[in-house]
Amino acid sequence: MTARSLAAALSLLALAALPALAQDKPKAPAGAPDNAEMEAFMKASTPGEQHKQIARLVGDWTFTNRAWMAPGQPPMESTGTIHAETILGGRYVHAVWQGSMMGMPFEGRETDGYDNVAKQYVSTWMDNMGTGIMQMKGTCEDNGKKCTSKGETMDAMTGKPSYMRSVVTWTGTDSFTNEMYGPGPDGKETKMMEIVAKRK
Repeated sequence: MTARSLAAALSLLALAALPALAQDKPKAPAGAPDNAEMEAFMKASTPGEQHKQIARLVGDWTFTNRAWMAPGQPPMESTGTIHAETILGGRYVHAVWQGSMMGMPFEGRETDGYDNVAKQYVSTWMDNMGTGIMQMKGTCEDNGKKCTSKGETMDAMTGKPSYMRSVVTWTGTDSFTNEMYGPGPDGKETKMMEIVAKRK
């Protein structure tokens, strides 16, 4: 066999083996996401600009609080501190609020995020003045300087669902206010709480 014939034979063998090699290529497991699904998943789980906005809360703060037990009545005033940090790779901000409320030690825990799929800001709140967890959803405007959220809570006096509306306004890099509204005795919305916070 000449060198040319040998080369031709080897080439034919290589070509014949290609289909077999292709069949040996590992296949994706059944039910595995395709490229489009993976891209959607990555887009949904990747922190973005909105997560940078909520991260402004990270750090240590002091706050003053005024709470109205009834319209027209003088507010109860108290002070406290906030410590906030990002969690889960910058996807959420977790904050611990501590102070006093109605002459008793107060502690509240807040978790803020932005849902890339629902395209809305989300948060949860729990504290030692109750046993429920309030969930709120909302939007921000003016590059995140003003955020309005609304959530449902249980009224301890009536045992029935009620609502709470929160308006957070960033008055500077190191200061913000948080106004809370809910239904008054006549059912009309009234201001129930105002928090003024400053970075330590």
